[in-house]
Amino acid sequence: MNTMPDTLYLKINEILEGEQLSISAITRNLKGVGFDEHRLVMTGYLRALKDMGKLNEVDIPPSKVYSKIPEVENADHFLDLYSAISKSIVYVDKRMRLPVVVYIFTRVLERPVFKAELAKMNFNPGNINDALHSSESLIAESSNENLREYITGISKIKIPSMDSAYEISRESTELISYSNDVLIKLLKSSVDVSGMVPKTKSTSLDDFS
Repeated sequence: MNTMPDTLYLKINEILEGEQLSISAITRNLKGVGFDEHRLVMTGYLRALKDMGKLNEVDIPPSKVYSKIPEVENADHFLDLYSAISKSIVYVDKRMRLPVVVYIFTRVLERPVFKAELAKMNFNPGNINDALHSSESLIAESSNENLREYITGISKIKIPSMDSAYEISRESTELISYSNDVLIKLLKSSVDVSGMVPKTKSTSLDDFS
């Protein structure tokens, strides 16, 4: 059974490609491809993968749901910010996703976020309009005097010369809480934390060898 964990990990990654699945669903899918592991064993194994930063885990009562953490194609480069944020907000309440993205983006890059950039993160004009005119709106169109300079300086994507930009108009406890959760996910997906989690808080994959 020494080679089981590596093979099992690869198969779990295949099953979770583009999916968010519960422990029961993962166990059922694995059984269908020849991995007949007890649910309790899978619970511990998935928790170990989460502790090592190899899987995302979120509580959706009554289940825990797992998804893949995006792999960086080249170990010397980070996943681009647009993709990283898009993948990290899937568990944020839908009504808060746009404000959270604007908050994180403006804090990380210290400038407003443009409509073209929001489109890269799967937000359409309707989403933006709804967020702007909500009775509890947390974002506003930016009137920053340096917008044209920012557009000129952005080389990652093409920003239209007259593109609108957005920033946070007010902060709320909920906004900060969600944003902190996403930032932690971003950090965990971009750094190696294996060997840094106390053994009392984590399960080692060696337990499944």
